[in-house]
Formats: sequence, structure tokens, C-alpha cells
Amino acid sequence: MIYLDYMSTTPVDPRVVDVMHRSLQTDFGNPSSQHAFGFSARAHVENARSQVAQLINADPKEIIWTSGATESINLALKGAALFYQRQGKHIITMSTEHKATLDTCRYLESIGFEVTYLNPEKNGLLDLNKLNHAIRHDTILTSILQVNNETGVIQDIFSIGKLLREKGVWFHVDAAQSVGKINIDLKNLPVDLMSFTAHKIYGPKGVGALFVRRQPRVQFIKQLHGGDQENGVRSGTLPTHQIVGMGMAADIARQTLAAEAQRIAALRDQFEENMAVLPGILINGDKKNRVCGCSNFSVDAVDGQQFIRSLGDIALSQGSACNAVDPEPSHVLIAMGLSRVRANASFRVSMGRYTTATEIEMASARIIEAIKKAKGDARHCLHAWYRP
Repeated sequence: MIYLDYMSTTPVDPRVVDVMHRSLQTDFGNPSSQHAFGFSARAHVENARSQVAQLINADPKEIIWTSGATESINLALKGAALFYQRQGKHIITMSTEHKATLDTCRYLESIGFEVTYLNPEKNGLLDLNKLNHAIRHDTILTSILQVNNETGVIQDIFSIGKLLREKGVWFHVDAAQSVGKINIDLKNLPVDLMSFTAHKIYGPKGVGALFVRRQPRVQFIKQLHGGDQENGVRSGTLPTHQIVGMGMAADIARQTLAAEAQRIAALRDQFEENMAVLPGILINGDKKNRVCGCSNFSVDAVDGQQFIRSLGDIALSQGSACNAVDPEPSHVLIAMGLSRVRANASFRVSMGRYTTATEIEMASARIIEAIKKAKGDARHCLHAWYRP
């Protein structure tokens, strides 16, 4: 089998498995307990917090543990919107956001907030002029996905944040697909809230974090009640072994980011060069501003779901794993201007730490063969349909 779905989730790094295994054996104490077992677990939690903070150049005190990016996004958007609602009830986001953001915004609309959904340009990037025109006197919060989970397109977070700070609007960034893949320096990025998760950086599922800037300090209303963990921001007993795993994953990512990005980008380019032998292949999204390991491409005259099934043991996707049960075409590609037919014949191939050049060559050959067969079958059906 060849795994080419790293944007969906990543395999857990063996080094992460090792530290989690040790933690399960030794750190069974509750990190909030006031005895030796609790103190030991707490020390490992705080070490992991520092490791995550170092990856994004933040203060460890600005890191709040959550169950993953979805909870982080909900906490950031609902919490900030509810806290600042007396100042205004207008929120801005993009139509190409992850469903965790879109569904949270729709919930906020249901309780009286107004949300502006900005469409990207055809290359997937946000036009800053559109954002500037969308900002109103009652705009309190903007949420933008840094790296799109379907196309890999990277938004200009610095310029967006600079504009929003000048306008006095809080800025949340969904960084689930960018942390550990591109350099993030929150000491110099005008970002107030940032969400991310462990399972996109070779860590365990079920744990994530929310960056909450201390200066200028953004405040929000907690969404989980039942305890004073995480300085009263997020209740719940901390899963020490998962947090330790996320810390190790962040530490590995920090040390290997530059070299990995270069190697993985070369694999992506190799794949796209191989695919270029076929007519009618279209790469979706800006080719310059995109993350290293993602290639989203469209194929003429191919049934998407049937094509995926025909590949058997090659794992790729038609878009976000969170949308896999939805028969509708990708909302991201539609917002970028693709037709429904073209969007339904679009596929995401994503590479990562364990992808090899040999696998790319093998997968490319299989995919090209499958596309040729699918197009041949389509032509055969068309001829049969029109046969006198």
C-alpha cells in the first residue's frame, strides 16, 4: 500500500510512540493532583507545552491544551465572539475554510451574529482589498485558514493580520495544516489566536492546542465547564500521554522542518511532472504560495469516486476527510470558480515524512494508468450511447 493522504492525517512517529508509552507507564498521576505523582505528570505536561511553544516561537503561557483543532477553533471563535459581542456582532471568514470554522460561524449566526464569507481569487488566495472593504465598525473577529486543507494554498497571514490590527479586529488563524510544515513566528506575526492539532504533525489524535496571545491580550468566555484546568480557560483532566506525544512531535518538527519541507516539495514536484504527460490535467490553487506536500489536480471526463476505488491500495482523496461522506463537490474548489463537473473530478495527493521517491514513481504510474482506463471507458460508453 502507498499512503498519499498526509493532509488528512499523519502516521505517528515512532519516537512519539516511545515517549507516549513511557508516559502511560509512569505518568498516571493526575496533573492537577498535589502530590508527587501529580507533580511528575505536571512537569511533563509543562515540558510539552514549552516544546509546542518553541515550534511557533510563543510563550508557553500562551498555549492552552485542547482535544484537537476543532475544539480549539470552537473555543476561539465562540469564546471571543461571546466576550466581545457588546462591541459588535460582525465576523469575517472565508468560504474556503475548514468545516470546523464554517459550522461554528453558522452556529454564531443562529444566535444573532452576522458573518461575511469572502470568496478567494481563482488561485485560492484572499484579496486584501476585499477584506478591507468587508471590515465594518462592528467587526470584532476574523478567522482565516493559513494553509488550505484541500489545495495547500498558503494565505498571507502577516499582511492580513497587519490590516486587522490597524482596524482593531481580533484575528484567529486555523493553522492545523501549517504548523510543523512552514515556519511560524508568533513573536512577529500579528495573530491573536491560533489553532492546531497533533495528528497533522506525526503526533496522536485527540490532542491539540490553542495559542492565546497575552499582549495584546484577547479574552474569551470558556466553552467547557467543570474545572479550573488551563488557568480556568478549558476544563477537563489533561491527557498526559497525549500531550507528551504532541510535545515530542512538535520538537521533532522544529528540528527537521526546513530539510523535510525541501525534500517533500521535491516529491510533490516529481509527482506533478509525471502527471503532466496526460492532457487535461489542471493543478488547482496557486503554485507558488502552497505548502510543500500537497497537490490538488483535476482530470477531464473521470468519475471521481469510481476512480478512487479503482486505485485499490493507493490512498489519496477527493478533498477534506471531514467532507468524505458528503456527495457534494468540494466547497473550496467551487468557491475558486471550478465547475461542479471539474470539482467532482479533482483529487488531492499529499506526501509526508515517510513518502519515498520510489513510491511517487509507482503511484504516478498507477494513477496515470487508471486515468487512461477511466477516460477510455467513458469514451466507450459515449460511443455506445450514440450507436445508431
